[in-house]
Amino acid sequence: MGKGFYLSKNLAMAGLLLAAIALVTIIVLSVVYDQERSRNSSFPGDGPPSSRVSSTPNPSSSSPSTLGPLEPWQRYRLPDTLAPVFYNITLWPRLEPDQQGLFIFTGNSTVQFVCVKDTDLILIHANKLNFTLFQGHKARLLAVDMAHPAPQIRNSWLEEETEYLVLQLDGMLLAGKVYLLGTQFQGELGDNLEGFYRSQYTEDGVQKVLATSQMQATFARQAFPCFDEPAMKATFNVVLIHPPGTTALSNSRETESVDMESDGIPVTRTTYEPTKKMSTYLLAFIVSNFTFIQAAQDTDVQVRIWARSQAIAEGQGDYALNVTGAILNFYEHYYNTSYPLSKSDQVALPDFNAGAMENWGLITYRETALLYDPIASSTGNKERVATVISHELAHMWFGNLVTLRWWNDLWLNEGFASYVEYLGADHAEPSWDIRDHIIFDVHKVFAVDALASSHPLSRSEEEVNQPSQIGEMFNTISYSKGAAVLRMLSEFLSESVFARGLSSYLNTFAFSNTVYTDLWDHLQLAVEETPDISLPHSVQDIMNRWVLQMGFPVVTVDTRTGHISQKHFLVDPEAEVDRHSPFNYSWFVPIKWMKSGVEQEQFWLLKKTDVQSRVIATGGEWVLANTNVSGYFRVNYDLENWERLLLLLHTDHQAIPIINRAQLLDDAFNLARAKVINTTLALRTTSYLSKERDYIPWASALSNLNYYFLMFDRTDVYGPLQGYIRKQILPLFDYFRTITANWTRVPHGHNDQYNQINAINMACNMGLKGCRELAQRWFSQWMADPEHNPIHPNLKSTVYCSAIAFGGTEEWDFAWRMFQNATVATESARLRAALACTKVPWLLNRYLQYSIDPTKIRKQDATSTIVAVARNVVGMPLAWNFVQEKWSYIFEQYGRGSFSFAGLINGITKRFSSEFELQELKRFKEQNLQVGFGSATLALEQAIEKTRANIRWLADSRAQVLDWLSGEAQ
Repeated sequence: MGKGFYLSKNLAMAGLLLAAIALVTIIVLSVVYDQERSRNSSFPGDGPPSSRVSSTPNPSSSSPSTLGPLEPWQRYRLPDTLAPVFYNITLWPRLEPDQQGLFIFTGNSTVQFVCVKDTDLILIHANKLNFTLFQGHKARLLAVDMAHPAPQIRNSWLEEETEYLVLQLDGMLLAGKVYLLGTQFQGELGDNLEGFYRSQYTEDGVQKVLATSQMQATFARQAFPCFDEPAMKATFNVVLIHPPGTTALSNSRETESVDMESDGIPVTRTTYEPTKKMSTYLLAFIVSNFTFIQAAQDTDVQVRIWARSQAIAEGQGDYALNVTGAILNFYEHYYNTSYPLSKSDQVALPDFNAGAMENWGLITYRETALLYDPIASSTGNKERVATVISHELAHMWFGNLVTLRWWNDLWLNEGFASYVEYLGADHAEPSWDIRDHIIFDVHKVFAVDALASSHPLSRSEEEVNQPSQIGEMFNTISYSKGAAVLRMLSEFLSESVFARGLSSYLNTFAFSNTVYTDLWDHLQLAVEETPDISLPHSVQDIMNRWVLQMGFPVVTVDTRTGHISQKHFLVDPEAEVDRHSPFNYSWFVPIKWMKSGVEQEQFWLLKKTDVQSRVIATGGEWVLANTNVSGYFRVNYDLENWERLLLLLHTDHQAIPIINRAQLLDDAFNLARAKVINTTLALRTTSYLSKERDYIPWASALSNLNYYFLMFDRTDVYGPLQGYIRKQILPLFDYFRTITANWTRVPHGHNDQYNQINAINMACNMGLKGCRELAQRWFSQWMADPEHNPIHPNLKSTVYCSAIAFGGTEEWDFAWRMFQNATVATESARLRAALACTKVPWLLNRYLQYSIDPTKIRKQDATSTIVAVARNVVGMPLAWNFVQEKWSYIFEQYGRGSFSFAGLINGITKRFSSEFELQELKRFKEQNLQVGFGSATLALEQAIEKTRANIRWLADSRAQVLDWLSGEAQ
């Protein structure tokens, strides 16, 4: 069904192109692609007018309130007057510097657009581009219908704040008419990891340069002028000019590659098939010396993995190639829709700011997210490759084929991919039991969504306009909460009904844009076609409560009375919530539960309070709510049921499902932080851990105890805390030492391998006798023979960190040399993190200086390196001082468009728990208001809120925790 639809689109586009080709040629010939840059100086009319003209602002557009009445070009949203049809784009990246030492690219672009409403104004996004002038203006305009010629451009300029090329006309564009806009331009092929940029690497002693792109969310405008909003879909006809011997890739298949000369320079000109109708943020270009491996083509889809030649030769792309086919096959069945394109190229880039990017047909990755070395990489590295590929391939349909209209609904795009990535990876690697790992996403976002400064999944469009506000949407709420609520929806609908509604949605809206409620409509249709499903309200009414209000409830189950209640959960109960809730912070809550190990019939909590007599426990019965953690909420119980569950953990912990043991620990610790239950009750949930051998509960416990480490590792509580954890971890350490024959074998199970890492890591950190010596012995053996590393890849992160932490300059310098010489990206990443583990202050300060030196630490890794130093109790104040001192430089170089920049603020402030640190944080905010915080703006507010909560929690709990630990650590 889908293939016939795609064919008809191609035929329609071919006809359109033929109709316009003569006029397009006029423009393209006038814009010679190989002409060098022509820098614009002052020309008459090359600037904004001094007075208002007749252009009519779009009243629906929103903008910063500080600007007052606005002209259309002062608004961040495009007016609804023009709609693009197709682009012809030619780009020529120079992979060698010019006489000024700059790497540049030149290009030309023609966009055909339809006038939707009469207007005398053209706004098209353009940023950091220098334009060649046509008759004194930055563009040339023609009408397709020669009977109605286009008006002349009266004035043209670049509006830097809103990133527009503004063209004022001396007449009106007419609704229904089609026009062509041609431009010629030059940009810098910078190293800023956005737009069209360069990446550098060394291979066989030779430094090589490649050109690549990152367009999401608002960076396509740095590569060529475009209507750079996700709803402005069009088709793209791409030509790349590149040095002979290099390979040029774009979203669609190559149709022609011709060697030629331009101004005496030998070049290759590569042309591609027209793309499908798509958004600008999904466009991609790469020019490189990479090589590839290719899957045997038993389908019409060409699948290739691209990377540095050495990485491909060493087999680092083989695993990605193996799982890609299986995951694509899974999604075709899951969506009941064929893969929309003819190829799937996946490329590992040495320099890439995000983890990966779902460019349609040309997915880009960090090397650590695509390359797996069977000798040097760990089980965790392998899982990351599988899950990231699964995430990105999920977008080929959900996000690319069907795209959200605006960035305020980013959660549905990223939340969906974050949920189904577990399904795709589980299909590719069924022995991993990876579906339950989504619990870690749930726990991660619970910590953020329990803040008063959280925000709803879907924000109003007025809140998401500026590029920095759009960048701020790429956060834990959008990804992890989105995944959690969609998983909850799939659970109460059933996966088959969910998938059926999804398929209907994708087929209905293929190649177009939607709002999130369109998905609810199609899921509702699937529900109505399924007689055995009964919902208390429509899908939309249920889900709007989870989407349009922030936060989540804590559901309290009283097994003595059957009373069930819900309340908005805040980790700091004294925090003030300013954001209005359209539902008064009440949710429709689906509750799956069990009594004494027997699954019970699901019920719904539809009000703030209810009575369910079925949950009343008698005798020794225990009640467990939210089985399989299918719902996005926390659970509290009456004290008697808590005691029954604690007893069960000690006597028969396996009677509680693994994922629910993890949730009991996480709920208890966070309920205690919120003063809902006693802190000692939370601590008591860890007492059974000496008997626990499963990974997921241990991971949950250590994640929550990490908060205690952060709060107490500078106080007298830390000694008893170490003693207690040492006692709990010893049986796990001994267990793995036994089953691995004294660390000479690898545990068989995927999760067991992770838990072995937990055992060794915590044993070394807590000073367990023999662990540090083991790590230092392995590291010393490696130092003595650098060509033969005796440490298993699963254990390298732990061993490297431990050895460097308890070593000195010699260990650090050795690790630095190994980092510089590493040819496997995952090994490089491990060493880079471990270098931050040293306890020597001057080494840490030197490393912080290295972090912002791109010749030592790649720009993509700068902020995560600073955060790694901050995780070290010795390094935290050094990193904080460094960031305060260098904020202006760090923000300018690393933070303006970075999705991950919020992580820098979050990472550095995790330990903040004193009034002095709170005041420093406030002062930092005030002193840098002029510099700005970009996508970290919300993260800074949340850091202040979390610091206040930490201060209150410490004041209330420190003595209680110390007393309990002192007794238990004996």
